[in-house]
Amino acid sequence: MSILAQIVIDQRKEIALKKKMMSQAQLQSMPHYNRKTISFAEGIRQTSMGIVAEHKRRSPSKPQIKLHSRAAAVATGYEQAGVAAMSVLTNGQYFGGSLEDLLLARAACNLPLLRKEFIVDDYQIHEAKAYGADAILLIKACLNAEETGQLTKTAKEIGLDVLLEVHNLEELTQAPLTYVDVVGVNNRNLKDFSVDLNTSLALAKHIPNDKVKISESGISSYDAIEKLSKAGFDGFLMGEHFMLQDNPGEAAQNFIQSYSS
Repeated sequence: MSILAQIVIDQRKEIALKKKMMSQAQLQSMPHYNRKTISFAEGIRQTSMGIVAEHKRRSPSKPQIKLHSRAAAVATGYEQAGVAAMSVLTNGQYFGGSLEDLLLARAACNLPLLRKEFIVDDYQIHEAKAYGADAILLIKACLNAEETGQLTKTAKEIGLDVLLEVHNLEELTQAPLTYVDVVGVNNRNLKDFSVDLNTSLALAKHIPNDKVKISESGISSYDAIEKLSKAGFDGFLMGEHFMLQDNPGEAAQNFIQSYSS
């Protein structure tokens, strides 16, 4: 069984438990649920580099990135750095994240926030809204076309942007894109965790031009951003590059300022 398939199984078990502890109605009564969201897609469009900086403590391929980082401090640093948006890992079992991280990031900044999670149920979308997210990630490799369509529709109905992540042309062509705002191409091979920017370069021309295009994983240099920008990408999700530094916000600021100078 692949790591992704195991994660999805674990997610469904966790969701079943969560539904017993907190109903959807209770989520909808939380203060952030009725907050006016900030457009994740427009946040990317409106900045010169379109950097989506991430808060990530660990991952299956890297068990120690920054285990004790504070989401609020990282969010403040990223906002001061001038990133377009922030991605917050909320998966605990595999990434060391939590919904509390999302809540703390929301309190600390005014950036568009993406809840990065393995979303397979409408309940998680309502959770995202209740804890302060502006957008959700949907991973096509976890979902069939019907599930993708249903989840994107639910997100749009409650005012959240949708980032749909694909890994190959087959996933892209099978995905219903009506309610999708941003299409992300993940350069990481989910089977062996290798990274190849050519994945993004090969798919760029197949993504509809009315969608914001972002490239994900393995982006750490100006040369990579230049190459991907020329191919038509509007933004770049940088998950580990900043978090591996002592001060992620300062690292993001130095990167953006050096690129702009």
